[in-house]
Amino acid sequence: MATNSVPDHVPPEMVRDFSLFTSPGMSPTPNGDPHAAVACVHSGPPIFYSPLNTRDGRGTWVITRASDQRRVLQDSETFSSHRSIFASALGESWPMIPLELDPPAHGAFRSLLNPLFSPKRVAALEPAVRERAIRLIDGIAGSGTSCDVMKDFAFPFTVNTFLHLLGLPDDRIDTFVGWGRDLLHGDDVKRPAAARTIVSFIDELAAVRRKDLVDDFMTFVVQAQVEGRRLTKQEVRGVGVLVFVAGLDTVAAAIGFDLAYLARNLKDQELLRGEPGRIVAAAEELLRAYPTVQLIRVATKDIDFEGAPIRKGDYVSCATMIANRDPAEFECPNTVDLAREDNCHATFGYGPHRCLGSHLARREIVIGLEEWLARIPAFRIKKGTAPITSGGHVFGIENLILDWS
Repeated sequence: MATNSVPDHVPPEMVRDFSLFTSPGMSPTPNGDPHAAVACVHSGPPIFYSPLNTRDGRGTWVITRASDQRRVLQDSETFSSHRSIFASALGESWPMIPLELDPPAHGAFRSLLNPLFSPKRVAALEPAVRERAIRLIDGIAGSGTSCDVMKDFAFPFTVNTFLHLLGLPDDRIDTFVGWGRDLLHGDDVKRPAAARTIVSFIDELAAVRRKDLVDDFMTFVVQAQVEGRRLTKQEVRGVGVLVFVAGLDTVAAAIGFDLAYLARNLKDQELLRGEPGRIVAAAEELLRAYPTVQLIRVATKDIDFEGAPIRKGDYVSCATMIANRDPAEFECPNTVDLAREDNCHATFGYGPHRCLGSHLARREIVIGLEEWLARIPAFRIKKGTAPITSGGHVFGIENLILDWS
């Protein structure tokens, strides 16, 4: 239920008018910089209450210090990750798996899926991922001197990688991306409709794979066993929805923010073009500067946390974009330094729920930047156009028109 009232147990002096959805720079903004807008919280208290900091209008406690976020994300007994962020759009409460399971159940499913996203598995996928990037970029380079980089490259490249993993054809990329956009950035009408569509799609795909086994992710899931038993239909749905949704938006957005930065900072662009060996370290700094996900936990009991009276059922926000701008962790946190060392950023989270697909995401970003810089001349944001950025649970960028004429 949407509400922006402040619970009685929250002291008035701990309430702050800040939201990843509604604060300045968070709603869709031409030439916006939501990451810089977030950094303002570090001038205030280390933890505060935001009355309107979720898509459904719920208030959350906001943890600003990276060290405190690590404490929350590593303490799954006190701060549960089961908040049904997807199912809530349907008025239901089943978890995406393993993201919204707590230990010990989480560990069994995580162990099941880890090998599919391991460094070894990602290394095996890399030739196909690189070939896909080259094919797309060569097509762009051969058809003109500008492009809408999200539509023409970032989404087709990253979503195709996930469709390949799921064993799905890539002729429905635009449809799937549309579902993801409606789910993650849509209004109260589009979001539930997209959620229903995705659930139906995953359920139907699972039913097909139970009858017709092929060498793909969903076949693996419907045949998999956890603790000596097959997964239930709801568990298959929970795994399938998570992997499908995770592949639709976040890595594409990361590549978009990276290319927007390089389009505005030609010296750094020239540096990476001339010394491609720097791209791996540069990608880590761009991951730090432009993360895309807010992590939410739910308190399982009453606790006093750094002076905040958190009560059972309260939502607690650990936004990666806030942790990554923490001046206690990073020197000059609001400066992008592509040579930054010891870059222990929070972009993939912490603790038992650290991002399952982080190895694949890293390789996609590095390959995307390597091949783009190798094949596209010096590029800028096209005159007369403005990228549109947005905040929320997942930060986004669109209308990014790059020009190299």
